[in-house]
Amino acid sequence: MARKISWGVISVAKIGVEKVLPGMQGSALCSIDAIGSRDLGRAKQWAAKLGIKNAYGSYDEMLADPSIEAVYNPLPNELHVPLSIKALEAGKHVLCEKPISMDAEEAAQLAAASKRTGKIAAEAFMVRHHPQWKRAREIVRSGEIGRAQAIQTFFSYRLLDATNIRNIPPGGGGLYDIGCYAIVTARYIFEAEPTRVVATFDWDPSFKTDRLGGALVEFPGGRHLTFTIGTQTTPHQRVTIAGENGRVEVLIPFNAPIDRPTRIYVDNGQDLFGTGSRFEEFPICDQYGLQGDAFSTAILEGKPLEFGIDDAVKQMRVIDATFRSARSGNWEEI
Repeated sequence: MARKISWGVISVAKIGVEKVLPGMQGSALCSIDAIGSRDLGRAKQWAAKLGIKNAYGSYDEMLADPSIEAVYNPLPNELHVPLSIKALEAGKHVLCEKPISMDAEEAAQLAAASKRTGKIAAEAFMVRHHPQWKRAREIVRSGEIGRAQAIQTFFSYRLLDATNIRNIPPGGGGLYDIGCYAIVTARYIFEAEPTRVVATFDWDPSFKTDRLGGALVEFPGGRHLTFTIGTQTTPHQRVTIAGENGRVEVLIPFNAPIDRPTRIYVDNGQDLFGTGSRFEEFPICDQYGLQGDAFSTAILEGKPLEFGIDDAVKQMRVIDATFRSARSGNWEEI
């Protein structure tokens, strides 16, 4: 059995301590050995709760630990690139939360740092590691539903807390937080980069962040993604992939549960009643653990990730164009 990679985490962000780190602790190739926070007390509190052996009262202290090989960065979005570059320069590989940066130019700076230091950097889109998404792409590739033509995504939650980081500029808002999933999964399924986008957003007058948005994203060959996202809307998520001869629905596409199987729905389009349909079920798994193992495997084997830092730069170009369109009201080239 391969050895485990020694991981450290910078910050005690909720996504990290409640979802990502527990998932990685249950994985085959990840050992979570250190946690750093600007508040030593909080670092010690979470270290004790999660069984992490080392707690540090600053990010620099954690990055100076020579035993740590890789760092997970779930800091606020505007701190992703500065701290990830610092980690790379400290000799650590970096798995950074999405969105990896505030814009494509900043993401390119991280890509350059990764190449300069020879350390791996990647964006933490855990969904691409879940079996349900791999199977959805397999079905599309097989031609079972004919040529995939359109993807429709809805993703929403209701969050009115003004102190929550998701509602605080400059890194808050729906596109950065959840619209990015609609974009990345469409790029994953179509296996192509979009060419242009037109979008519309509603901005919260108090928070100054986008709270309801929608976009039409055009891909080569006349294919497109349409998505709606909301941060003050009833919680719901669903993805439909429509082809010439059928469709695939990913029923819980993003927050896949870790305590029960997941399912996708496949329909051959025979009629509107689902006569030619079926469900495919996937065993219980933790997509955060699978993501950690994929990253650790790349370190251990010295092989590139399927979706490395250059993919993250392409992802940010789409987000940049979507923001531009929401402000201009026009189609924007990517």
